[in-house]
Amino acid sequence: MRFGPGGRGIERLLRKLLPRGLFGRSLLIVLVPLVLVQAVALQIFYGSHLDELSRRLAGGVAGEAGFMVDEIDRDPTRRSLVIQETNQHFEFSTIFLRGEVLRHLPPPDAPGPVDTDLARALQSQLHRPFNVAWYSKPGRIFINVQMPDGVLRIGVPRKRLYVGTFYIFLVWLIGSAILLFGLAALFLRSQVRGIQRLAEAAEAFGMGRDTGPLRPAGAIEVRRAATAFNRMQERLRRFLAQRTTMLAGISHDLRTPLTRLRLALAMQPTLSEADLADMTGDIEEMERLIGVYLTFARGEGGEQPTLTDLAPLLEDVCAAARRAGTAISLAVPDGLMLTLRPEAMRRALTNLIDNARRHGTHVWVGAARATPTLVRILIDDDGPGIPDEKRELLLKPFESTEPGGTGLGLAIARDIIGAHGGDMRLLERPGGGLRVAIELPG
Repeated sequence: MRFGPGGRGIERLLRKLLPRGLFGRSLLIVLVPLVLVQAVALQIFYGSHLDELSRRLAGGVAGEAGFMVDEIDRDPTRRSLVIQETNQHFEFSTIFLRGEVLRHLPPPDAPGPVDTDLARALQSQLHRPFNVAWYSKPGRIFINVQMPDGVLRIGVPRKRLYVGTFYIFLVWLIGSAILLFGLAALFLRSQVRGIQRLAEAAEAFGMGRDTGPLRPAGAIEVRRAATAFNRMQERLRRFLAQRTTMLAGISHDLRTPLTRLRLALAMQPTLSEADLADMTGDIEEMERLIGVYLTFARGEGGEQPTLTDLAPLLEDVCAAARRAGTAISLAVPDGLMLTLRPEAMRRALTNLIDNARRHGTHVWVGAARATPTLVRILIDDDGPGIPDEKRELLLKPFESTEPGGTGLGLAIARDIIGAHGGDMRLLERPGGGLRVAIELPG
């Protein structure tokens, strides 16, 4: 669905307001219809049934008060008798305040429509000044009517103007909504927990952590996904084991004839020292290439991740580079603890530093925590750099800018870093040269 310029703003706002997790969104799917249904039910009851009852109750009280006032107006001498009779039959508590003048009271603030309905009904029945005191005494309201010689104060039981079923209905609406929402939350949490475990197991397996088979739980679809994940995990383990066995055999089969060639060359007295050195060098290069190819194909899956301090690891790699004649600078704080396969990461960093050393005269290595859950490592050199259009290509296997190069150093490093759940990019170094940016979860 496509949105216009204004619609895209609404879409961004909804993305900010909506929960990001499956549990929150599932609860929202349950909560919104529930609230709408309850609101419609309340409106139907409140807007029709309760409103009608309120008008009738208010009309009844106003009619009785009007009857009392009319009887007193018809024969003022019978005022005490009329008050006595109405108090007895209408449950009123009426007194006459001789000589009093009606005071102005603030507008009533009674719950619901009852205050408006009572005021309208009294106005049509009394035809004289009045006011209503809603909170003078608990359980009663007082209708004050201005008479010619004083104020008639009519006390009306509050229960005669309210419908008790309304509060029962309101409590039922709120209580049932809370109960249904709680049951939905418990049910959805158990369903989402299975998906969360599946995601965590997939993430751990992708980073080379062997957590064992996942126990299926939750709905049948989630159980099927977990079972399929376990089968996939087992197939991948079997494939990796078979590949490792096959590569070990290939390594043995290739290196055995190379060893025989080396021995045969050493036993040839007719070859000059220069020819012998060249042939021996070719054999050593072939052995090195075989080792590089096997390392790339085999990966580092056999090593288990451990909690590792990154600073000593980088210091060891940089020290080895210095012994090889590399001008290298290192800046790394202590206490950068990451879950790594140390030897695999050492190989990746060594490949990257060797690549930087071959193309520049100085190498800079730095590491720092970019966010609470992310560590960034930068490896810079002052070489010629790599054009932007070739950077992604050189991260693929067997792509190299050097004649005779294997093109596997960057690919091996990227493969190892990706197996740790990280990312590696080739960037332009400020001031010229190449920057390798590594981001690792931690």
